[in-house]
Amino acid sequence: MPGLELSSNWKILQARLEAGKKAEAKINGGVKRKRPADPKSERPRPYSKGPKATGDNSIPLTKRRKTGSYISSTSAPAPAERHATLAKDHDIDPTDIHAAFDRSPASNTIVLANDAHNDEINAGLHPTNKSGKYLSLDCEMVGTGPPPHADHLLARVSLVNYHGQQIYDSYVQTPAGTKVTDYRTSVSGIRPHHLLPGTARPFAEVQRTISDLLETRILVGHALKKDLEVLELKHRTRDVRDTSRYSGYRIESKGKPPALRKLAASELGWKIQEGEHSSIEDARAAMGLFRKRKGEIEGEVVRKYGNGGPGGGKKKGGDIKAGAAELGEDDEDEEDDDEEGDEELETLDGEDDDATSKPGPAQVKKKRKKKKNTRRK
Repeated sequence: MPGLELSSNWKILQARLEAGKKAEAKINGGVKRKRPADPKSERPRPYSKGPKATGDNSIPLTKRRKTGSYISSTSAPAPAERHATLAKDHDIDPTDIHAAFDRSPASNTIVLANDAHNDEINAGLHPTNKSGKYLSLDCEMVGTGPPPHADHLLARVSLVNYHGQQIYDSYVQTPAGTKVTDYRTSVSGIRPHHLLPGTARPFAEVQRTISDLLETRILVGHALKKDLEVLELKHRTRDVRDTSRYSGYRIESKGKPPALRKLAASELGWKIQEGEHSSIEDARAAMGLFRKRKGEIEGEVVRKYGNGGPGGGKKKGGDIKAGAAELGEDDEDEEDDDEEGDEELETLDGEDDDATSKPGPAQVKKKRKKKKNTRRK
């Protein structure tokens, strides 16, 4: 109250309290003490800045997501390690695993480039390389018959797998009674001694081996019509991936089947067919082109045939085997090839049969003569 005198004891207490406040302020540097926070109101820190735990069971946490979960700093196993684990645990062919997971366009150059492989010419079936799901085919041919020697005869055949590894390569003997009139060496690389017994293999043996290898597999290649003709084989149309027929590769050639050499240069940066051709290199280039546009090419197949495909087919001798069909009658030769005047017409057996989703076997081709129109007017 105003005018009220404080007792001496009260004055002494005030003096002591004031002295205590000054001493505390001096110790704390003049900084006010914060009020103790309510434990219930404290929010957890997003992450700890303290030393990371080093125990065996600890997981270092480096960042916290908005959802509240943490991202571990431990790196995921490398793709090669994951693929090896899959192959070991599930007994899967490593080639198939790599084919399934490798989707990088850049891998075409790394895996498939010709200088990355040691080709073994005329080695037959490779003893260790795995075929996998996709095989790319290419053939070298020589000429027979009178000038201009336009009839084709198989002289060499090659197969490579999805990674460009050699699966099969062989020269093919000239059948008895057939005379080669043009070896086309400047283009085919074939010389007379390549086709002699002791070097080349008999046609029937080569044909059977190729047929067995292609059975249940997807056939890749470029302008495959002639290759299958000289092999006297047919393959289920839905299981053929002919890069010369892919619409995206026909843009520069204005809708015509493009030359393999030009596509390899523009799409892959490869130089092929600058001199004598190599069927191994050409098959590898076709596989590279397929892999680069694999999604689009497969999409065109699905749009054309659906998820299934044509089935049925006749084998030489009249035996019927489901799942085989020839290339379509409208198949065209690539732009650098000559026109053919063949009067024979390939049969398209089984195109209307029930579709199947599994690849069909390669079949020995049976041809029939094109019938003349004898109908009277």
